[in-house]
Amino acid sequence: MTQPKPLNLPFDPIDRAAESWRAHFGPSAAMAAVTSIMRAHQILLSQLDALLKPYGLTFARYEALVLLTFSRTGALPLSKIGERLMVHPTSVTNTVDRLEKSGFVRRLPNPRDGRGVLAEITEPGRDVVRRATGDLTAAEFGLSMYAEDELQAMFDHLRTLRVAAGDFAGSSMRQDEEHGGLL
Repeated sequence: MTQPKPLNLPFDPIDRAAESWRAHFGPSAAMAAVTSIMRAHQILLSQLDALLKPYGLTFARYEALVLLTFSRTGALPLSKIGERLMVHPTSVTNTVDRLEKSGFVRRLPNPRDGRGVLAEITEPGRDVVRRATGDLTAAEFGLSMYAEDELQAMFDHLRTLRVAAGDFAGSSMRQDEEHGGLL
């Protein structure tokens, strides 16, 4: 997997920032955690986009194709794509425009809504999803340094944040997850 250029710093800049934060403002755990999450996002997005570049994809475009692959008919309204991917309608339009130019999706009139548009995955789109997914899976989505139980714990911790943000109702969690997986 293509790695972003290593910084090779002689210290952890986020830890250093946390020390300064504590000295100037007080407790720094939340600042250090969010800064680490944002840096991890940069690293992962760079790695995943580098893996997907040979396919003419970015991670955002890949996610849209996977969503269409998972749909029953291979087609979804643009509004549903935005809702499921949790992105602004303008981002969906841009993503679908680029996928359409690449021949990976086509736009169709929505038969249920005369004004609406569906994005439908094409055979070349299905093929590129299969090939790109093989590469992403082989690279463990950039998280090969973690064990399976660590990945699950990471997901669980971040899910708590997503529930608190209102991404979905916490009541939709499986019963075992709601209680820390102890049921």
